[in-house]
Amino acid sequence: MFKNLLILLLSFFLLFSCSKKNIKEETALEPTDEDIGQELYYEAIEALKDGDAFYAGKKFKEAEGLLSKYSWSAKAALMASYSDYSRSSYTSAVFGLEKYINNYPADENISYAHYLIAMCYYEQILDEKKDLKPLLKAKEKFEFIMENYNDTDYGTDARFKLDLIIDQLAAKEMSIARFYMKTEKWIPALNRLKIVIKDYDRTVFVEEALHRIVEVYYRLGLESEAKQAASILGYNYKSGEWYKRSYKVFNKKYAHNKTKKKKEMGLIRRKIKSLFE
Repeated sequence: MFKNLLILLLSFFLLFSCSKKNIKEETALEPTDEDIGQELYYEAIEALKDGDAFYAGKKFKEAEGLLSKYSWSAKAALMASYSDYSRSSYTSAVFGLEKYINNYPADENISYAHYLIAMCYYEQILDEKKDLKPLLKAKEKFEFIMENYNDTDYGTDARFKLDLIIDQLAAKEMSIARFYMKTEKWIPALNRLKIVIKDYDRTVFVEEALHRIVEVYYRLGLESEAKQAASILGYNYKSGEWYKRSYKVFNKKYAHNKTKKKKEMGLIRRKIKSLFE
């Protein structure tokens, strides 16, 4: 009987030990949140490569919530916003990037986040007759990048982007000035033209702005002021087409051969590539 009891106890002990061992093995094999987060991150990377930016963004956001390491969760947050940017969901991208900057101020890719915000506004620039807000927002952000990250690739590209933005802002002022002149609102037109001369003196619109000032002053009967503006135009752009037009304002019989002049403006538009694959 005692022998049977020993066998029974041994069987119970072995059964308990095996159960305990199985529990430990199952516990060891169960993935952690960190493991799941990294798996989601790489799944999102593959989705982005396949062109499914919406699904990628969703998975990056899920990964961020599971990843505990600062650098990994920061990357996931940044890549989620990049996914929004790549599918032209600019409002969502900017919101996510600003949140990333607040949540991960010490991350090494902060400069990239600021650049991506600038690009979100930049990509919304259509032409000078459309909404002015993206122009001003892009200008503000690129200037911030030049001030804080001037020695980086982002700073170099920001300078080229600002050239276009400045030209677009000048074009906007000229478009409004032309409208005022067409409707014979001379004073508002003059004010807009003066903005071009004062704030956008390095753009191609300065010559035309000076000529339009000549026209407006002449229309207002301020011939002395018109001649002064014409002399400034002549001093700086005597061989230009706009000076010839201004000369004709005072000399109605003046005739000249019209020549077509092509102007090229260089602009580098680099494609943004993922830095975190």
